[in-house]
Amino acid sequence: MELRQLQYTLQIAEERNFSRAADKLHIAQPSLSQQLSKLEKELGVKLFQRNTSTVELTYAGASFIKHARKIMDAVEQLRQEMDDISQLRAGRVVIGSMPITGSHLLPYVLPAFKEAYPDIQVNLLEDTSLNLEKLTAGGGTDLSLLSLPLQEPSLTYEPIGEEIIDLAVPPHHPLADPNRRPSGGIELSQLKDEQFIVLKKGQGFRKIMIDLCRDAGFEPDIVFESNNIETVQSLVAAGMGVTLVPRFIARAKRSELIPVYAPLADPVPSRTLVIAYRKGRYLSKAAEAFIETFRATIAQRMREEL
Repeated sequence: MELRQLQYTLQIAEERNFSRAADKLHIAQPSLSQQLSKLEKELGVKLFQRNTSTVELTYAGASFIKHARKIMDAVEQLRQEMDDISQLRAGRVVIGSMPITGSHLLPYVLPAFKEAYPDIQVNLLEDTSLNLEKLTAGGGTDLSLLSLPLQEPSLTYEPIGEEIIDLAVPPHHPLADPNRRPSGGIELSQLKDEQFIVLKKGQGFRKIMIDLCRDAGFEPDIVFESNNIETVQSLVAAGMGVTLVPRFIARAKRSELIPVYAPLADPVPSRTLVIAYRKGRYLSKAAEAFIETFRATIAQRMREEL
């Protein structure tokens, strides 16, 4: 069994198509089929069921893929560790990010990292919080930008910073007027009769928002859901309801539909941003450097928010 055969099999499983897998691997399709047949003959099992339109994993294939991913991830970690021992500055780090949070923070982090480490390649994967946790646990990313709490028990994390959460209301809402707000900030319990617009399931901030409402003694009346917090903010600005928004994600004033943001009362709610990775995973020097760059950049952004 050869490592390239593991790589080939993983690519076929991902693409569910021999032609696309061969293209991604930059080899001829007959060569790919030949290597798979050779592997299946050696193992004595069929890894895929093929017909004219689809390629599906067999029971043996699903078990093989699970172990192959672990093996290839271990090989990559070994390669990274050897690179670090030989003091190579060149390297690669795969970063997972929540799309909206990443779009507001990574434009500050990535240029700073590139300037400090010009020979380290950064690959970015964007997905929902839930999918990112699964990807990170399976070695699909080296690090992922997430917020607490994490659902995946195999992950650990480095805290990056606390991000204050604000209330967003329509421009005509009574709480949009600073003179009509309590001087100490708005109590979440005041919002129990409001209609809420929230993110769809699978987004980490949805859970944070709903838990905050429940801690304040009420179940939020959810009237709209969206996969995109920019859409959520547009719907709030259009008068369809209220929401909670992490401060870094508050919409820029150049946007056409802008809600009004108002501070909440003490204890002011916040979310903890973290860089998560699998427990026991070797962190390359490139990954450690990225964490430190991220922490320093976010600290600067937080100082600017004060």
